[in-house]
Amino acid sequence: MDYLWTPWRYTYIKGAGQAEGCIFCDLQRCDDDRESLIVYRGVHNFIILNAYPYTSGHAMIVPYDHTDQLQKLSPEAANEMMTLSQRLEKALIEVYQPDGVNLGMNVGKAAGAGVAGHIHMHVLPRWVADSNFMTVIGETRVLPETLETTYRRLKEKF
Repeated sequence: MDYLWTPWRYTYIKGAGQAEGCIFCDLQRCDDDRESLIVYRGVHNFIILNAYPYTSGHAMIVPYDHTDQLQKLSPEAANEMMTLSQRLEKALIEVYQPDGVNLGMNVGKAAGAGVAGHIHMHVLPRWVADSNFMTVIGETRVLPETLETTYRRLKEKF
């Protein structure tokens, strides 16, 4: 049997379901954008890398306001979220040359939101047949670059 070691995931597994407060609210207050993986800070939203990405380049647009539904977001914040979605889509296409881009939001725990109390828009590059043996059978993601490399590449575009 082969083993794929992913020791960095232990922190996530150990803390799953134990976090107090809101991770997005906590991260936006962090003074070190590189440490918190914040790629860009807008007026109403910020762009942050997903710490446990589906694929390299997986980022999220998160409003500063702690709200659990898109309809509760101010028009200004909603407009900026869409503008940042467009900018992020463009950056991902330039950096990764994917076959497509997923944009999506899971509103509420039943819809699959990992952080149900604070809405966020996922934006990630996708490739034809990017669901391989490791993902489908092994339930493991293999990422070709570190989060630090992804951060640097996307930060250059913003």
